[in-house]
Amino acid sequence: MVFQVSRFSLSFLPRCSFSLASTARVKMTVREALNMAMDEELERDPRVFIMGEEVAQYDGAYKVTRGLWKKYGDDRVIDTPITEAGFAGLCVGAALVGLRPICEFMTMNFSLQAVDVVVNSAAKFFYMSAGVYNVPIVFRGPNGAAKGVAAQHSQDLTAMYTHFPGLKVVSPYSCEDAKGLLKSAIRDPDPVVFLENEILYGETFDMSKEAMSKDYLLPIGKAKIEKAGKNITIVSWSRAVGFCLEAAKILSSQGIDAEVINLRSIRPLDMSAIYKSVMKTNHLITVELGWPSCGVGADICARLMESEYFFHLDAPVVRVTGVDGPMPYAWTLEDAMLPSAKDVVEAAKKVLGVKK
Repeated sequence: MVFQVSRFSLSFLPRCSFSLASTARVKMTVREALNMAMDEELERDPRVFIMGEEVAQYDGAYKVTRGLWKKYGDDRVIDTPITEAGFAGLCVGAALVGLRPICEFMTMNFSLQAVDVVVNSAAKFFYMSAGVYNVPIVFRGPNGAAKGVAAQHSQDLTAMYTHFPGLKVVSPYSCEDAKGLLKSAIRDPDPVVFLENEILYGETFDMSKEAMSKDYLLPIGKAKIEKAGKNITIVSWSRAVGFCLEAAKILSSQGIDAEVINLRSIRPLDMSAIYKSVMKTNHLITVELGWPSCGVGADICARLMESEYFFHLDAPVVRVTGVDGPMPYAWTLEDAMLPSAKDVVEAAKKVLGVKK
């Protein structure tokens, strides 16, 4: 069953400068966490470089690469013409000869111009060379809807890239996710599609002392329990995790204890975390900002159906997704296309058989 959205209301958090006011935890934006991860890896490994449109002198279209060109110079932070297929292909070639490129797409929507390079070159070289050639490359950039950027710039490509063997697909939510996963992606021997979210760039999260370390890494393929619960499991990733946590608070006020899982990694997918949670809660909903057809939630449902853990369910799984259509330009219509905390609450009650 697919529970499509009705309405969504966005509240922007104020942008916050990086602060060391507390010795235990600090606050920073996701933009700053990504920047820190790349800075540390550029410093640690001379094979790492960044290439993309406006990443150098302009400090990045979203200021994620701010200051890196001034620090590392033209050889390590490289501006390109508007030619995604060209610079993505160059990055794949560089990876094949031992470098570790970070290929930034101004938006992952533009990666469609380079999809042959990503899918038929980067993803397949290791297999087609019988394991002789690794392709250690990160394709990164904002993914999904932003605010008023219309159909060609608002697509969530998570499910599409997850479909292709040979790629790893990662999508962070918090600052700790962003830093730890990006550092792991840069060090990974295989191609990683790193899907960020433009709205999250300016959102502020706590960073633990551990996460501030240059040695902080998060394993690709391991989900995180953002909130423990016993009545229903809510699975999501990226920006939608915030909606799920907000929904969990609303449900808690109504006597429903929801467990929220942040997948972090979509391929490989941590099904063991989902199975373990379902054994406890006996109910499951999935939440994604992409389309319902052939979505990640559909894959999770199928895997659960095909496993022994299906017998732990007391009700059918429900998917909460975006509306199955191109994204309108108008903000009000865009709001209606994306899921909200309210939609998650309604889906949870539907699964649990709770009257509104």
